[in-house]
Amino acid sequence: MSEKSVADESAKLKRNLWPASVMLALGFSSGLPYLLIYDTASVWLRQAGVSLADIGYFFLFTTFSYTLKFLWAPVIDRLNLPFLTRHLGHRRGWLLLIQGLLVIGLLGISLSHPERGIVGMVIIASLTGFIAATQDIVMDAWRIEAVEEKLQGLMASCYQWGYRISMILSGVLPLVLSKPLGWNMAYAVMAAFMAVGIAAVLLAPREKAHTIRPIHMEGLTAQPWREAAEWATRGILIVLAAILMGCGLTGNVDVLDFLLGLVGLSDQAQQALKVIWTAKATGVFLQIPAFLIGFGLLAACCLPLPWATRPGAYFKGAFVAPVADFFQRYENWAAFILALILVYRVSEFVLNIMNPFYVDLGFDVDTIAGMRKVWGVIMSMIGLGFASWIIAQFGLMRSLIIGALVGPLSHAGFMWLACAGHDVRVFAIAMAMDNISAGISGTVLIAYMSSLTSASFTASQYALFSSLYSILGKLVASQSGRIVEASAKAADQGGIASLFTGLMTHLHADSYVTPAAKLGVTPAALGAGYFTFFAYTIVIGFVAIAMSFWLYFRRRTDTVV
Repeated sequence: MSEKSVADESAKLKRNLWPASVMLALGFSSGLPYLLIYDTASVWLRQAGVSLADIGYFFLFTTFSYTLKFLWAPVIDRLNLPFLTRHLGHRRGWLLLIQGLLVIGLLGISLSHPERGIVGMVIIASLTGFIAATQDIVMDAWRIEAVEEKLQGLMASCYQWGYRISMILSGVLPLVLSKPLGWNMAYAVMAAFMAVGIAAVLLAPREKAHTIRPIHMEGLTAQPWREAAEWATRGILIVLAAILMGCGLTGNVDVLDFLLGLVGLSDQAQQALKVIWTAKATGVFLQIPAFLIGFGLLAACCLPLPWATRPGAYFKGAFVAPVADFFQRYENWAAFILALILVYRVSEFVLNIMNPFYVDLGFDVDTIAGMRKVWGVIMSMIGLGFASWIIAQFGLMRSLIIGALVGPLSHAGFMWLACAGHDVRVFAIAMAMDNISAGISGTVLIAYMSSLTSASFTASQYALFSSLYSILGKLVASQSGRIVEASAKAADQGGIASLFTGLMTHLHADSYVTPAAKLGVTPAALGAGYFTFFAYTIVIGFVAIAMSFWLYFRRRTDTVV
């Protein structure tokens, strides 16, 4: 290789390492507030004597922002910031503002005293969660716009590496600092770590010039009172739609229950609704329709009225145009691609009963924490490295197939664990398989969704995709526990699951004994129930596998995908 070629390769490597290093730091600043609000805060609240029910309310109010961030992503796409946009660019300007607000938010949480009441802390944490979700919107847009498509796999891996580093730090350091310094000072110290994100924003390469498409209001006369009424009506309906979608996704009806109480629903009726909404047998039949109704109402709110109005023109340009752009670019493939995004990781999202599974096997809390928080994080970081290499080696579309394959097939490790019982070695192998494959499939999907956006609607379209990919899994996951219990009972009654009871002959003495007794089945039957459930997660994953293969082979003759 000539000296010129070596110099060119060296310069290329430096150009790639710069945005990748920035992405690592930004991933750290993304994970830090998320873990401090949605994980570590629960320990603080519990030590302050807050009830589990109130802690549940705390997380209900603070998690809505991440679930519904696509609602305000179009505003971020369209709104320039004075001074910051001109000097830093559209995305970096927003990121710098958000980083500062996150520091203020975390300092605000550090001034809270939950032992005196959690209302103030809930408000501050909810606002901080909203800002943190907005940070993710802008960060994803910057990542997509700052580098070429072939580097998206590397950028996605670096983002998630940084995110997992912050998971370890924000999960451990506040607990350690809380003993000598107290929780308030511990959170103040953690707020200082946001300096990593601020430095990354200032050092980040400027993204491509962001062009805001004009909203055409030619010929529309301003009518302030009518427009104010229309804005207010749309806003109220959007909030209602968000509540319905949020209650459907979280399985928690408390916010809707509260609103119905304000309009006259009796306490008895509210309690009955809550029981039906959260019951394993009936909840899904209310949660899924609630989400669909909310989504339909949201879509209706974003459409222009039959007669032309200025608010209608704005909503069409800000909310309808990004969706229309996607369907225009991908034509007949658009619906198929959205369906693939919906199902791609559904087999992983239904694994929402893993902690109870580990407890049922007989593992203690320390072992579970070590496996999940340390071993699992290490394995997922290895998976992220594999994902970056796979995308670079095989290209995005073939990598999409690989990710679809390894995700559900890795659950064979959990099937083995269900049969082995209380066996730490098998536990470690199953966790390694799951976390490495999750790192691969997650990174591949992020890179693929990034490739689907257009320059004018990067934040809007990616926020929509990233919200969509988890929706179906969250809705289906509400039935996971029911599937295990029903399969366990069927195993004792000679059903299909009974075929697997013979695999449970080498169980440890403490595996499944207590939970099986509570359910009224044998330990072998409960093991067969879990085995059946993990087999089910593999089967539902074949939908994404088949769709990925179809997309890949059709792409050879259809250049629009």
